[in-house]
Amino acid sequence: MKKILRKLHRSNIFLRFIYYIILIAYVITFGIFIKSLLNLKGIETIIRYILIGLFGFWFIFYSLFAFVNLLIRKYKRVIITSLVSILFMAIFILSSYYINVIYKGLNNITNLNNNIHTSYLIKLKDKDFDNNSKIGRIKNELDQEGYILTNNIIEKNNLKNEIKDFDDYLDMVYTLYEGKIEAIFVPSNYVSLFESSEGLENISKDTEIIYSYTLEVDDKENILGSNKDFNEPLTFLLMGVDSTIDGLNPNAGFNGDTLMLISVNPKTLETLMVSIPRDTYVPITCNGNKYAKINSSAGFGTSCVIDTVSNFLDVDIDYYVKINFKGVVALVEALKGVSVDVEAPTYNANQYNGKMCEQNSNREFGEHLVCISPGWQTLNGEEALAYARNRHLYLGGDLDRIRHQQQVVEAIAKKLLNFSTLTDFKNIMDAISNNISTNMSIDKILSGYTVVKEMVLNALNGEEFVNINKGTIETYSLPVYLPNSGTYTSAQGYYVDSLDDVKNNLKIVLGKQNAETIKSFSYTFDEDYSIPIIGKGKRNIKSLELMPNLIGSSVSKAVEFCDSHDITLYKEYVNPGEAHYNKDVAAGLIGDQDVQIGTLLNNVSSLTIYIPNAKDENIKDKDKDDNKDDNNIQEEKDENSILDNFNIF
Repeated sequence: MKKILRKLHRSNIFLRFIYYIILIAYVITFGIFIKSLLNLKGIETIIRYILIGLFGFWFIFYSLFAFVNLLIRKYKRVIITSLVSILFMAIFILSSYYINVIYKGLNNITNLNNNIHTSYLIKLKDKDFDNNSKIGRIKNELDQEGYILTNNIIEKNNLKNEIKDFDDYLDMVYTLYEGKIEAIFVPSNYVSLFESSEGLENISKDTEIIYSYTLEVDDKENILGSNKDFNEPLTFLLMGVDSTIDGLNPNAGFNGDTLMLISVNPKTLETLMVSIPRDTYVPITCNGNKYAKINSSAGFGTSCVIDTVSNFLDVDIDYYVKINFKGVVALVEALKGVSVDVEAPTYNANQYNGKMCEQNSNREFGEHLVCISPGWQTLNGEEALAYARNRHLYLGGDLDRIRHQQQVVEAIAKKLLNFSTLTDFKNIMDAISNNISTNMSIDKILSGYTVVKEMVLNALNGEEFVNINKGTIETYSLPVYLPNSGTYTSAQGYYVDSLDDVKNNLKIVLGKQNAETIKSFSYTFDEDYSIPIIGKGKRNIKSLELMPNLIGSSVSKAVEFCDSHDITLYKEYVNPGEAHYNKDVAAGLIGDQDVQIGTLLNNVSSLTIYIPNAKDENIKDKDKDDNKDDNNIQEEKDENSILDNFNIF
């Protein structure tokens, strides 16, 4: 042993020092590399272990081989193997760095521990608030910011004010604007929740915060989600957070304007994107299934949105993804643009000389306006966001905006893996990790590697990257009357048959239902053979109906309407000077009704109509005779029914 050490001591001191340094550095970098590889659970497991084995074997080989060659002074061999070892260490460092970029990004996306919630008590700036002021509050006791934290504000500030309960946030805000109450409790994201509603565009300037209370809460939202991975069909609910800052806090408020359900089948590589119009009037599950615009569910938290959409589409939602659309700018820039066929404006088309123009990501107009010419082109980040946001220049309004959002999402999805440099990859990961949050675990996300690899192989073989189908739900105008505030909200009803088409196709994509087999095919030149949008087209069955205006109509029309809707009808005759008398309506017609026009028929069980008494006694007598005839007919029916009961043969 002493002889060996003496020989080693006589070898080249510089190479001997390099040998020692490489051994230490190799152990350290190789250890980091092993840890990084082991973090990639579910990704090429066999390959990862083979790499660990090969690089481990090289360490043993280099240690012995270089040592022996130092002893026998074969320095050229030592130099060559040392250079190879240095190359391997560079691979370890570079690979570990980019694996760490992935892991850190995924950790940011999935880091949903305790959330910080804040509740505000706000008032209109031009109104006073004192001990006699009335305060509005949502009466849902499960609402963290709208109800639970408000008790802390009341207790902390010793508020003795009268509290008025509301079922709906918008109803409460409109009541504040009408001056019927002086202050309201709202979530911290109240501006983004309400500024897109009629008359509330300037709510941030109109209101001011009186009191606030913040609390860190262990949210139940964090444990939402299934145990499924990408080996089986999955559903994702994409929720938009429209803010003017880059980055996304896990508990960031969102306005619910963008709700998109994405279903993926890894076996068939079928994907269906279904967007839900923001004003669709549906039961809000966490608010006693009371009807409201679906985007209002965001005011009750992520779990409420998930439950409401799940109930509406009759599908289990496995995971959610929140995305800050301000971050779309950074993501598209990292992708070096996305290719989109920009639709030409169809409403006020000449306002910007045929271009589509929208405010920028900071919501600035004037010189900051983002304008795009129609047609196929590569959009940068600001342009992609502007196109996805705009609805005022299109006749379809929110429905057209939904289509544009689907175009942008599809373009991003198809380009996500087409990065050319590792720097591009890092920029993509930074954009994603800063602006997306999800309740998927890192392991679940990594399980999607196999599906992504299959898509890439398809693309390399000239096949479709992924078969992305689009769905939409046809809607119609539904101006619903809100009795608490006495105002109307511009909601959208939906066509049941359109929704059924979407539901059926969701089941097909998720493998729960077989697609109908087409057994025959014909071709004509004048037919459109483009890929259809599921749920789109002329429909007939409406989801909801409103109380119509019966004033000026005949009594028989009211009878027919009530009979067809199972509503009990009451008739009252009124004279001039009495309540509900309408001098502008002819005698014998309906002068007034006790159910407000626009009230949801779901909430109507009876209707009273008020009929001006006729000046012509003959008309009055005729109406009395009609009533008498109705009574005689009913008595005859009752008599026959009694006789039938005694007929034993």
